[in-house]
Amino acid sequence: MTKRTVLITGATDGLGKMLAQDLAEENFRLLLHGRNATKLSALQKELQQNHPNLEMTTYLGDFADLQNVRDMASRFLQNEARLDILINNAGIGAGGPQSKRQLSNDHYELRFAVNYLSPFLLTQLLLPLMKSTAVTNNNVRIVNVASVGQRRLDFSDLMLEKNYSGVNAYSQSKLAMIMSGFELAKELESTGITLNSLHPATLMPTKMTLEAFGYGMASIRQGVEATKYVALSHHLNSKTGLYLDGKTISRANAQAYDTTARQKLYQRSMELVNVVPLA
Repeated sequence: MTKRTVLITGATDGLGKMLAQDLAEENFRLLLHGRNATKLSALQKELQQNHPNLEMTTYLGDFADLQNVRDMASRFLQNEARLDILINNAGIGAGGPQSKRQLSNDHYELRFAVNYLSPFLLTQLLLPLMKSTAVTNNNVRIVNVASVGQRRLDFSDLMLEKNYSGVNAYSQSKLAMIMSGFELAKELESTGITLNSLHPATLMPTKMTLEAFGYGMASIRQGVEATKYVALSHHLNSKTGLYLDGKTISRANAQAYDTTARQKLYQRSMELVNVVPLA
């Protein structure tokens, strides 16, 4: 039987790392992304020592640079024959209380670029492989790790030049992920690919949470279990276009249900990442 292949972005820290450790104990082929070569190598070594029979490949990529994402996707498509589950987990937090507005390599607001535009681009580039995988596995899944922290998008100031704060930037990027996820889920209906977004847990004590707030609340384990539920549970077979708070189907910010706003964001995103829609 062919092993299901799972790609976890942001696998070297926090939720992504614990998720990789969990899935290494199950019958998956793991594809692990990170932006730090040293951390990625250390994770690979750890998992191989603990699971000698694990099938695993690592992919280095900096989500602050869209060309880096394109290059990573190109390597991925050259190497991989299938992709059953894509977990878009990589991201950066709100930063400390005094954090200043930063730009990505493409001159986009950094959190919007890393948390939203790069996973959006990666998903678009990997869709053909996921569609071909769905021919033999009619249960291919895309999981967007979003947040309950969501801020309404102002299309006249997506890059937050006028009203910047780290919390605003982070919250906007996570709502954008949910909104475009809803829109793509509609496009993928009847393809065998589902796409759902979740808030894994509130203030897990990850590096990004501790930097922004100085404390944690829910455990990382709680977030991992929720993410695994969305990625693997048979209860969500064929269910798509959902937003979950943990394991519970919930409601996102009201703007996520504004069809015009979703379509506007999707089109704007395609332009920002310079992708031509598939025919």
